[in-house]
Amino acid sequence: MLPGDGIQSGFQLTTGAIGFKLERLNVMSGFARLWSQRTAVQGAVDLLKSIDLQYLNTAAKDLMRMLNLDESLADKPVDVQVTSDGLRITLFDRASRPLFVGDTAKFSVWGDFVLQSLAWMIDRHTFSVVIEGHTRRGLEITEPDYTAWELSADRANAARRSLVHYAVSDRLIERVTGYADTRPVPLSPPESDTNQRITLSLRVGQSKAAASKVSTKSADKAAAGIAQTSAAPTPSPLLDAAERAAATTATSADAPVVPPTTTA
Repeated sequence: MLPGDGIQSGFQLTTGAIGFKLERLNVMSGFARLWSQRTAVQGAVDLLKSIDLQYLNTAAKDLMRMLNLDESLADKPVDVQVTSDGLRITLFDRASRPLFVGDTAKFSVWGDFVLQSLAWMIDRHTFSVVIEGHTRRGLEITEPDYTAWELSADRANAARRSLVHYAVSDRLIERVTGYADTRPVPLSPPESDTNQRITLSLRVGQSKAAASKVSTKSADKAAAGIAQTSAAPTPSPLLDAAERAAATTATSADAPVVPPTTTA
């Protein structure tokens, strides 16, 4: 072993240990920053969802106020539910407050008022609309070759025509379907009058949905940027200095020894 080899080896071991610890600290620090950023992103997404729910709840309450209805009524003629992407509104054709005139697709005075109010709300918030018509089982229709299928479809189409007549753009109507008595209200007998209804599924407009998606994507990109930065180890001035010192020591040790010259 040449003089200085032990010192060089010990220095290299020490330098390697320092580098390992510093690199570990850099990685741990990167993970901490990434976790913090992802937490912030999740908070932003939760905030967007809460804003959407507040917006939808406000729209639902505005509709009930326009119709002058008490939400606590057991057999209310209109039911409004907030869903993950909009509102689900059920208009019941009850004997106490009929939506239609008899077993026809012609709206009563009350039904016409409800559709006019709905048209104003849909136009104001640019909801997209899916309309479904339903009837109860055992409905007796005197007109020949006219069944519950035709009646449920005609009532759904009557709702579409009324909405478009008052305010709603044709482009916002996505689908109109009649289901006859095939989809009764859950926990309700198929013969119950509760199944005489029109259901409107109102979905938040594309512009609002797109804005939420853009905000979420921007937050995700920010998190990805932090992750990429954190994955790369941060250079350490102390480690660089130690590596330079080790390189200098190695060069000095490997250099050939020049014998002293003697003069005759």
